[in-house]
Amino acid sequence: MTEPYQDILYEVTDPVATITLNRPEFLNAWTGRMGHEVADAMAQAEADPAVVGIVITGAGRGFCAGADMKMLQGITGGDGDSAVGDDESQAILNVGGELPGDASLNELRDVYTYPMSMRKPVIAAINGAAAGMAVPIVLACDLRFMNQDAVLTTSFAQRGLIAEWGISWLLGRLVGPSVALDLLFSARKVSGTEAVQLGLVNRALPADEVVPAARDYIVELARNCSPASIAVMKRQVYLDLHRGLGNATTDATRLMHESFGRQDFAEGVQSFVQRREPTFPRVDSSFMG
Repeated sequence: MTEPYQDILYEVTDPVATITLNRPEFLNAWTGRMGHEVADAMAQAEADPAVVGIVITGAGRGFCAGADMKMLQGITGGDGDSAVGDDESQAILNVGGELPGDASLNELRDVYTYPMSMRKPVIAAINGAAAGMAVPIVLACDLRFMNQDAVLTTSFAQRGLIAEWGISWLLGRLVGPSVALDLLFSARKVSGTEAVQLGLVNRALPADEVVPAARDYIVELARNCSPASIAVMKRQVYLDLHRGLGNATTDATRLMHESFGRQDFAEGVQSFVQRREPTFPRVDSSFMG
């Protein structure tokens, strides 16, 4: 797939790639096409050495209202005359093609969880309401900045569905099983202010500050931090969710010795000694960590 995209906007302003869900008249409800386009844009961003981090947000007043209702009707078979064909109504179930991210992290590279396997940080800038499948999508991002007045709801129990797209694993690890079950059972609406209190998002901000804050965060990373170090640490954190402390510390020792031989280490030490900002090389999808 190549640009121009239909359901998203993609923009790179060094060092930030911004992906904007762009169906504002439908509160950016998710379609199969949108899933393909987001994956393609993510792959572009990971391969682009100018990009240090990725921001995903929504156009207009919503982040994403969840799955497009026409698609859901197509899946139930309750709308045989829908303008959405069978193939398109099922496309939500499979992004298809080669997902972006580190192929050695296949357990993380599922249809909507693949941002965890990418070498670059991904920030969800939740500018407005996020519902249904939008919730596991933002939880699979590394950081979440949210409009303090926006609401987030899992919605699944109210649609006769289950904890979809890995949300039972993601949510429980972020906020603990009791809070996770409350949010799943009740599908209650959580504001950005409450979400930060629960540990569900990192920051709650006024609406017009959400996207700029996410971009500024990546700019600061590019100015002060090694992209190679970030890529390795991200991989460590997600892999270590699956293994014990002993294995994690053994692997960390191996990775530490590897880092001693990188240009980034020498530059990090010299810039500190010389009291100047570091100049770290960028990474692309060929960087293996």
